[in-house]
Amino acid sequence: MPTITIDDVEYDVDSMSEEALGNLKSIQFVDGELARLNAQISVLTTARMAYSSALQSQLIEDFDGEEAVDS
Repeated sequence: MPTITIDDVEYDVDSMSEEALGNLKSIQFVDGELARLNAQISVLTTARMAYSSALQSQLIEDFDGEEAVDS
């Protein structure tokens, strides 16, 4: 008999109403999507940092210490 615990109360999943089971499945779906999106955010953040570093290196090489914009 599978159970879930909510607010320190244990519930028997097999005894839940169809509506409660639907809500539980929706929560599980949303939790999965949040985990997937958080992983994607991590990947994109890492890529952005790498691109930023590459841009900085390229600008240093391109301008070789010169001012980038005339003042």
